[in-house]
Amino acid sequence: MWEYIEERVRKNGEYIAATGCTVRACAAHFGVSKSTVHKDVRERLPALDPVLYRKVRKVLGINLSERHLRGGNATRQKYAGKKR
Repeated sequence: MWEYIEERVRKNGEYIAATGCTVRACAAHFGVSKSTVHKDVRERLPALDPVLYRKVRKVLGINLSERHLRGGNATRQKYAGKKR
């Protein structure tokens, strides 16, 4: 794997583990696509740093389990603004 890719993978993993952010937020922070971040943390990170991968997997699992709640709240806020 190229050195710059390894560096990007580690930075993405460390950022997600430290902040608990979503894949989209991480992608926006680093200026790459969410597909790139997802591939980095799901496929490349386990081979580079298994310990960091377990931390990231835990955060992504929490984000996945809360996804439907965030979507519901966003929709509720969207339509609450239209009633006024």
